Amino acid sequence: MQLFFNSELSTDSNQIQFSKEESRHIVKVLRKSVGDLLHITNGRGVLFTSEIISANLKGCIANLISFETKLPRTYKLHLAVAPTKMNDRYEWFLEKATEIGIDSITPIICDNSERRVIKAERYEKILLSAMKQSLNCYLPKLNEAINYKDFVSQKHDGSLYIAHCEETNRKSLKHKLKANQTITILIGPEGDFSTHEIELAMQSGFVPVSLGSTRLRTETAAIVACHSVAFINEL
Repeated sequence: MQLFFNSELSTDSNQIQFSKEESRHIVKVLRKSVGDLLHITNGRGVLFTSEIISANLKGCIANLISFETKLPRTYKLHLAVAPTKMNDRYEWFLEKATEIGIDSITPIICDNSERRVIKAERYEKILLSAMKQSLNCYLPKLNEAINYKDFVSQKHDGSLYIAHCEETNRKSLKHKLKANQTITILIGPEGDFSTHEIELAMQSGFVPVSLGSTRLRTETAAIVACHSVAFINEL
């Protein structure tokens, strides 16, 4: 199944006209014609089935004939991850986390961050592409980059964790997790969180956790955390 995206669709919508780029893809690449069915999501959990009524390269038009509301995951996951020095590694994380299952992502700027500027528009495109590729009907929310201290001082619901590498009293994340929870996890930059940042997080209610016995890259740590949450909810 090929999945398309249109954030403006609602259950009251009757028709959709695709962009020129999408129309060309539908007609020239997928070789769709009048009467063929297309599937579209609004990124908010609704999957629409539509029927092409005009296979125009400049503006393909389809009537919406049915819709299905997909149940959301039984958990909510928010990963606050420091941007990586190499931008492609962060993009890899965004793609894989979307495929595994995540609700929101916040780039956090830490004391040891080497990258402090993100490419939000490009990141949004990667999230969208990964959502469509994985046939997911929920588009993760990309929040604006924020200073670490400002982030931890905000109010966050649910269970709070900080994954760091210091040899202190940390519990295994897998042993702390429970199903059907709202979870926020902090993942630091290549140089890890500073001692002061770890203390700030703990003062704000974040529990120190370990992701395993080896030291992981930022993007790997984020994926391990994402998969651990997804796994515990599939048992």
